[in-house]
Amino acid sequence: MRIILIIIPAMTRITPPKKIAILTLAVGFITISGLAAGSHADDTPPQINFTNGHFEPASLKIAANTPIKLTVKNQGNATIEFESFELNRERVVQPGQTITVNLPKLDPGQYHFFDDFHHEVPQGTITAQ
Repeated sequence: MRIILIIIPAMTRITPPKKIAILTLAVGFITISGLAAGSHADDTPPQINFTNGHFEPASLKIAANTPIKLTVKNQGNATIEFESFELNRERVVQPGQTITVNLPKLDPGQYHFFDDFHHEVPQGTITAQ
């Protein structure tokens, strides 16, 4: 916003076609800056937490056809095993431990996961879309 406020008083001495070009560049720069700042949040790996006997979130949406590094954090007091038959993954996660599960490019669809050490824990779902 400060950039525009600084540019506007100086533009009184500039011809109209140049004013349009300068304003277009300023708006484009601000737009690109905003998009770049927003894309950083998208680069954050998705995370699943195991807390109080359940997965949070129980349902996770990810981009299809894109490899993903999924973070699984065990915030409980017992060892869990993050397992998914559809994803062909099983990893033991100690209490307080955080692991990374590398997922390949997934076709659109739903993929279930569960704690193989505690079958009473509700299953979770990863949806690739």
